[in-house]
Amino acid sequence: MTVPVPASALPRRTLLIETVLVLGVSLGASAVWAVLSIIRRLTDQTPLSAQTATMNSSVTPDRPWLDLAYQLAGITLALVPVALALHLLGRDGVRPAALGLARRLIPGDLARGVALAALVGIPGLAFYLAARAMGMNTTVAAANLAPVWWAIPVLVLAAVQNAVLEEVVMIGYLLTRWRQAGVATGVAVVGSAVLRGTYHLYQGFGGFLGNIAMGLLFGWLSTRRPRVGALVVAHTLLDVVAFVGYAALRGHVSWL
Repeated sequence: MTVPVPASALPRRTLLIETVLVLGVSLGASAVWAVLSIIRRLTDQTPLSAQTATMNSSVTPDRPWLDLAYQLAGITLALVPVALALHLLGRDGVRPAALGLARRLIPGDLARGVALAALVGIPGLAFYLAARAMGMNTTVAAANLAPVWWAIPVLVLAAVQNAVLEEVVMIGYLLTRWRQAGVATGVAVVGSAVLRGTYHLYQGFGGFLGNIAMGLLFGWLSTRRPRVGALVVAHTLLDVVAFVGYAALRGHVSWL
């Protein structure tokens, strides 16, 4: 059974314009850059499968203190759209609790998040390797910080930031606003999932399709029981394994 969405006093046009603006300063902008990135990669002489998508890179590796400041600033500023989305929903009477987002981690959300991470992560890794082998994807270099003491904590913070940004904006905010605007539940879930896949196109078509599948699952679950907290836990665990695992195993495992 689909969970009903609180009604909004705002007109449909206002709601839709609001979502465009919120996406325009967050993941929608990332989608535009990702589309340009995949066009650049496909028009390059180097095959897609021979290219590398680099994430979590040092900015000033020769000055670790400044690099740390860059990393923390990037993580913090990326969360501003989350605050904006929650602020806009709150002004319209939709509190974080209505999205399944509690101030403190609920044990049930932790358990659901761990189970969901396992459900998504194992097939996701297999799909990534298959997509790369078929030439559909780049090699994703998930962690490229200089060898400094703060590298692992920053990678964990980056994983939390990614999870909070994507799940609060794409699931908690976007699905709520679209459904308040009268968009059919199925259309909203598919639209959110396709957008999620689009801003991962910089990785290649494997990242695109894999994240659409993840978005469909997360969106469908949210319409049954709005527990954004559990989705944040699952996404955080997936990214921590990807980022920290890559940093630890890089140079030691051939398939990375």
